[in-house]
Amino acid sequence: MKESLLTADEMHLFHEGTLYKSYQSFGAHLTQRNNVRGVIFTVWAPNAESVSVVGDFNQWHIESHPMNRMNTTGIWSVFIAGLGEGTIYKYALKTACGDTSLKADPFAFFSERRPKSASVVFSLEGYSWEHAIWEKERQRSIYQKPMLIYEVHLGSWKRKENGDFYTYRELADELIDYVKEMGYTHIELMPIMEHPFDGSWGYQVTGFFSVTSRYGNPHDFMYFVNRCHQVGIGVILDWVPAHFCKDGHGLGVFDGTPLYEKEEDHQWGTYVFDYQRPEVMSFLISNAAFWFDIFHIDGLRVDAVAHMLYLDYGKKTDEWQPNIYGGRENLEAIKFMHKLNEYIFQEYPYALMIAEESSEWPLVSRPVHLGGLGYNYKWNMGWMNDILRYMEMDPIHRKWHHHLLNFSLMYAFSENFILPLSHDEVVHGKKSLLDKMPGDYWKKFANLRVLLGFMMAHPGKKLLFMGTELAPFIEWRYDEELEWFLLDFEMHQKFNYFVKTLNHFYLQEKLFWERDHGWEGFEWIDANNYTQSIVVFLRYAVKKSDFMIVICNFTPVVYENYRIGVPEVGLYQEIFNTDENVFGGSGQKNPQNMKAETVHWHNQPYSLCLKIPPLSVIFLKHKVKESACKLNEKKHKKE
Repeated sequence: MKESLLTADEMHLFHEGTLYKSYQSFGAHLTQRNNVRGVIFTVWAPNAESVSVVGDFNQWHIESHPMNRMNTTGIWSVFIAGLGEGTIYKYALKTACGDTSLKADPFAFFSERRPKSASVVFSLEGYSWEHAIWEKERQRSIYQKPMLIYEVHLGSWKRKENGDFYTYRELADELIDYVKEMGYTHIELMPIMEHPFDGSWGYQVTGFFSVTSRYGNPHDFMYFVNRCHQVGIGVILDWVPAHFCKDGHGLGVFDGTPLYEKEEDHQWGTYVFDYQRPEVMSFLISNAAFWFDIFHIDGLRVDAVAHMLYLDYGKKTDEWQPNIYGGRENLEAIKFMHKLNEYIFQEYPYALMIAEESSEWPLVSRPVHLGGLGYNYKWNMGWMNDILRYMEMDPIHRKWHHHLLNFSLMYAFSENFILPLSHDEVVHGKKSLLDKMPGDYWKKFANLRVLLGFMMAHPGKKLLFMGTELAPFIEWRYDEELEWFLLDFEMHQKFNYFVKTLNHFYLQEKLFWERDHGWEGFEWIDANNYTQSIVVFLRYAVKKSDFMIVICNFTPVVYENYRIGVPEVGLYQEIFNTDENVFGGSGQKNPQNMKAETVHWHNQPYSLCLKIPPLSVIFLKHKVKESACKLNEKKHKKE
C-alpha cells in the first residue's frame, strides 16, 4: 500500500524549492486504498525523532497512529482507514530532546474556530463554479480598465445583533451587492488565512492554506468569490509571506528546531520566514498559487514587501548582518519574489500581484526579465503620506507646502501605482480621515470631499478602506461593526451619496483609467499656484480629443472670474462639482456653457474664466467647438 501521495520526483522538487503545487500532496487528503476509504497525512519534519497523527478519533493518544518516514530528508506520511471529512487532528512531534509538541498541519485546508487550534480534514472538491463571464472578462488587460478597490475587514464591516460575525455566505448577500451599488470594481480582504488573535487583523497567520473558520468553511468562501464574479467584482486577498506568529500550534520551531523561520522579528513579535531554505520556497509559492487555483481569486496584495527586501528593516545596528556583498539587501527574499511572480504570471496571466512597498526600491512593478521585482502594481505610499500631511494642515498654511500636492507627479509613472487610503491610516491614534481634516464641521466634510476628488483625478488605480463612505469621526475598531447609524445624520448621508456618485463618475469616465500609467494620460495646466493653493491639470483618454480639465481648490475661498488655460476653443461644461448642495457643499456652480476665448494662458492657446468654489474639485469637459456648435444649430433649424 502506497503511504504517500508524493512521487520521488515531487519529493525532489519539494526539496529543490520548485514544487509549486505542494498542497496537492502535503496535508490531509481524503482517499481510498485497497477499497478502503480514509485519509492520507503527509508532513515535512526533518529533525523530528518521530511523528504521529492524533485527534478525537484516537483520544489524542500519541502512540496510536505513528507516521512513516518517507525519505532521509524528513517527509512523513501515513494512511489512516475509516477517517472522513470533519476529522479533528494535529501532528505529535517528538524532538531530539525528547519533548513532544502538538502542531496544526501547515497544509491544513480548514481549522477549528479559535480559541481551539486543531486542523480539520476537509475536501476542497465538489464546488460548482458559475462565473464563465468573469473568466472571459478578466482576460482583458487591467491596465486600461478602472480599478477602484474597497478594502474590507470581514469581522467588522457588519455584525449581527448578538455581536457574532456574518458568514461568508451571508456576506455574499449583504456586502457584495453594497460594493456593486457603491461603484467599486474589486474587494480586497484583509487576511482571511487562519489566525488565532482577532487583534492581529489576520496579519499573524497560523494556517496559511486554511480559510479562517470565523466566517464559515472553504466551500462557503468559494461561494463568496463566485458571487463576486457573477456581479463583476474582483477579489484580492491580503497575503503575508514576511512573517508568522509564535503561537505554539503554528509553524514556529515546528520539529523542535527552526524549520520555517530564520529569526525572530522583535518589532512585531513574530518569526521571519527563511527564504534561503528550498522547502520554505516550495511552501510559500505553493500557498500563493493555492488561492488562485482553488478559490479563483484575482489577486494578492503582498504585505510588508519592504520588510522582506531589507536586512536592517526596523532593526538596530547590532541586530543584522550585511549580505555577501556587504549590502543591506535581502538577496534570498529578492530571489523568492522573483520566483514567486514569475510562476504566478506564468500560471495566472490575469493576476494582480500588488506590493505594499514603502521604500524607494526601483522597478517593483516591472517584470523580472527587465530587472524588476516582478509585481504588476505597487501601493503609492509616498502619495498617501504627502497628501494626508497636506490635508491635515490649516488651509492658511498650505501654500507653504504646495510641493506635497505636485511632487507625486515627479514619479507617478515610474511604477504601476495604486493610491491607497487604507486601514493603516485610520488606526493607532492617527484619527479617522474626517477627523484629520482641519476646520469646523462643514469644512471637515468639504476637505474630505476635496481629498477624494483629487484622488480620483490623480493618475493611479484607487483603494479606499471600508467606512470611508460613512465619514466617521472615530478610528476604525476591529471588534465592532462600522458606524452605520451615521447615515441617519444629514451630512454623513450626503457624504455617502457623494462617494457613491464620485465612484460611478470615475467608472464612466475612461480618461481616468485608460492612460493611467504614462504621461500621455496627464498634463499640467498649472501646477504652481501655491499662493491660492490651486492646481489645474488635464486627463486624457486613448483618444487624445477626449480630455477633462480638473481644478482643485484647497482653500475655503471662492474665486470669481478665475482664468485657466485650455487646449481647445469652444464650449466647456462643468460635469462634476464636489461643492454641490446635494453633497453637503455650498452650491457654488458655473454656467451650463462656458466659452473659451482666444487668450493665451498657462501655456495653452485658449482660456476661459470661471468660478472656483471653496474647498472643491470641479471637472470640466470640452463640449464642442464653436464652429461645430453653430453647424449643429443650423442643422436643427433646417430639420
